Amino acid sequence: MNVVQKIEVWGDTHHTRFAEIVRIGLGLVILAKGLYFISDTDALDGMIRNSRFEFVTFMLSHYVATMHLVGGILITIGLLTRWAIAFQLPILAGAIFFINKIDSFSAINSEFSLSVLVFLLLCFFFVYGSGQWSVDEYMKTHKER
Repeated sequence: MNVVQKIEVWGDTHHTRFAEIVRIGLGLVILAKGLYFISDTDALDGMIRNSRFEFVTFMLSHYVATMHLVGGILITIGLLTRWAIAFQLPILAGAIFFINKIDSFSAINSEFSLSVLVFLLLCFFFVYGSGQWSVDEYMKTHKER
């Protein structure tokens, strides 16, 4: 058994209800951010223009908004959770290191703090998995349907 399989087995055997609620909340936060980006594309374009990626602003803004919408729904319901998280991690890493970069933590820059918190939670659930309150678990336990 390789390392990835061992991590997946550990994650599947160590689930708590609190973690399930946090996963659902995380998915809803990402979904809400995606809805915000869709409703106010100028804000997202402005953030990307202020970074070093202004030449691909159009593509990045559509990728970010779409991945947040789709990924937020998938993480919330627990369907293909690790795949959805894999598509979210580069977005959040870019938000932390290029978009919301600051010199120190403060309450003034809550976007940076939110990006760091969401990134850490995504890393946790990438290892932990989707849990018992998920479509993945339902499909695994009800194979006959």
